[in-house]
Amino acid sequence: MTARDAPPSTVPGNLDTAITTPGRELLTVVARHLPAVRSAAARNDRDGTFPAQTFRDFADDGVLGATVPVALGGMGVSRLHDVAVTLMRIAEADASTALALHAQFSRGITLTYEWRNGPPATRELAERLLRAMARGDAVVCGAVKDHPGAVTQLRPDGSGGWLMSGRKMLVTMAPIATHFVVSAQAPVAGGSTLLLAPIVSRNTPGLSVIDGWEGLGMRASGTLDVAFDDCPVPAGDVLARGSVGEHSDAALAGHTVSSITMLGIYAGIAQAARDLAADAATRSSTSPSAAKRTLMAEIDARLYALRATASAAVTNADELSPNQDMDAEERGRRMMTPFQCAKLMVNQLAAEVVDDCLTMVGGSSYVANHPLARLYRDVRAGRFMQPYTYVDGVDYLSAQALHLDRDNNYVSVRAALPVDAR
Repeated sequence: MTARDAPPSTVPGNLDTAITTPGRELLTVVARHLPAVRSAAARNDRDGTFPAQTFRDFADDGVLGATVPVALGGMGVSRLHDVAVTLMRIAEADASTALALHAQFSRGITLTYEWRNGPPATRELAERLLRAMARGDAVVCGAVKDHPGAVTQLRPDGSGGWLMSGRKMLVTMAPIATHFVVSAQAPVAGGSTLLLAPIVSRNTPGLSVIDGWEGLGMRASGTLDVAFDDCPVPAGDVLARGSVGEHSDAALAGHTVSSITMLGIYAGIAQAARDLAADAATRSSTSPSAAKRTLMAEIDARLYALRATASAAVTNADELSPNQDMDAEERGRRMMTPFQCAKLMVNQLAAEVVDDCLTMVGGSSYVANHPLARLYRDVRAGRFMQPYTYVDGVDYLSAQALHLDRDNNYVSVRAALPVDAR
């Protein structure tokens, strides 16, 4: 085989493969689905169609319960590193599918924490959901960002439970979600507003999923609005999340664990773009120009740095996450700060890789239906993902470096803003 006939290769580096047996088993199962994911990606992106059949297939193969403990029927993938690698592989085929699956993986990880460490009612709720996730019967996603002017609030129903009203936007995986973990507020007369996370099922009276979102990228991720109109919520289905203005960095550990594996998605997008560019260059009838060879070398160097940075951050989180003996606020900062450093660099480097890949391939890639065009749009979603967006991430990292006092809980910060600024 000549160099021109050789397929693109992955640059050796970190995030190469899973490091635990459950993680490797998950990669093996997911690999069976990648050809179908890849073949449907362009069509789903064009039409803005959520890949529902893919997720039914994931459910049948146990993928939707991958991060559920074995004791509850799941695959028992607990290392964030292995989850990030899995999302990277899926994102190489389709970033929208990876982003949606991240929502399920993340809920498995955080609900497992609640099952092991929460009060009795919370443990019971978490176990019920985790067992359903392992069976493929529960699809649980987060609903965090309030729709402009529609603050999501809970108020007592007079019988020990709650009624919830409001509207959330950018709820990924909403078309097939069976449950939503909602960020909500509960004003307290004469006291601080409580931050709560009610878990509500899709068939709750007053809940509606609203279609019509037209995203620039991640168009097949099922990112929609969800509205609540006096939805009844039992007291036992509400998780405590502190209060507005509490300024406790302990929450940063949970924010890190629930979101850091998304770094793998953007590593996957960059890898996919790199492979497309390398394939185009090796299949050309002429030898690559000096400029293209220079770009290729720089692309691989950036990709190596990107993956090494992401791997270091998730490894740090894996090491600190189970450490319940250290100061909770210090633990939160020591998990979040490397995550934000990595997120800043991964978002920057991944976009640069995709940009250079378009330059290498040339004008033929500057059309809407070219795979690189989809990657070009998808990669830019990273800067808008919490925690933190680019602007909030800069604020956080600079405050850490300069020892500035600030509330680092982005949910609390948003809750304290005027309604039209959220």
